[in-house]
Amino acid sequence: MFRRLLSTRRCGWERSCSRCAAACRRAPVFVVARAGDGLTSLDDLARSGSVPSDMADELRSLVQSRQAFVVSGGTGAGKTTLLSALLAEVSPDERIVCVEDTRELHPRHPHVVALTTTSPNVEGQGEITLRDVVKQTLRMRPDRIVVGEIRGAEIQELFAALNTGHDGGCGTIHANGPEEIPARCEALGAMAGMSPESVRTQFHAAIRVVVHVERASLRRLASVGVVPPVGRIPP
Repeated sequence: MFRRLLSTRRCGWERSCSRCAAACRRAPVFVVARAGDGLTSLDDLARSGSVPSDMADELRSLVQSRQAFVVSGGTGAGKTTLLSALLAEVSPDERIVCVEDTRELHPRHPHVVALTTTSPNVEGQGEITLRDVVKQTLRMRPDRIVVGEIRGAEIQELFAALNTGHDGGCGTIHANGPEEIPARCEALGAMAGMSPESVRTQFHAAIRVVVHVERASLRRLASVGVVPPVGRIPP
């Protein structure tokens, strides 16, 4: 047995994706994606113009006050870059547990535990999902629980953690605008069997701030919205 589609991780911060000819119609395809150096700071982003200088201090205060937040944006908007920079602002005596499908977060912080998922083998055994890993983080004495990309049923465990004393958690979520986040969360919650009402209630209880980024000619911070206890997310 063999895989027609294969994703691998290499030493360093590279990952590759290959597809055999049977899956690509004409010829095999091999793609290598290399992340940035992962050492971008909030000050670097301010100097580059990605984050307005006055907002850099606001974001720093957001992290240091242990408010739970999500960074939203479209593909390639810079969600992971901004989240890594924000995590570098966490106090060095705090333990950050990062959960990802493929490791992309490399915050400049001395106490980071990086956990990733495991794909099933060719017999379909041994899979460890994001939801499984989020559950495990609760046994690892985390000061901050971070989900690199909230993309499925793990949203239920994340909301449960944030609503039961694990302050300061965060993650990224794919959305083209902050107004799309409630519907996106409802779709992800449905994967865990959650009702739309339950998702809305837990979201407003768990998340305090939405930081939205966009990509035009430059990746930039587009808006920061405070999540009210109930109701819509303000722009």
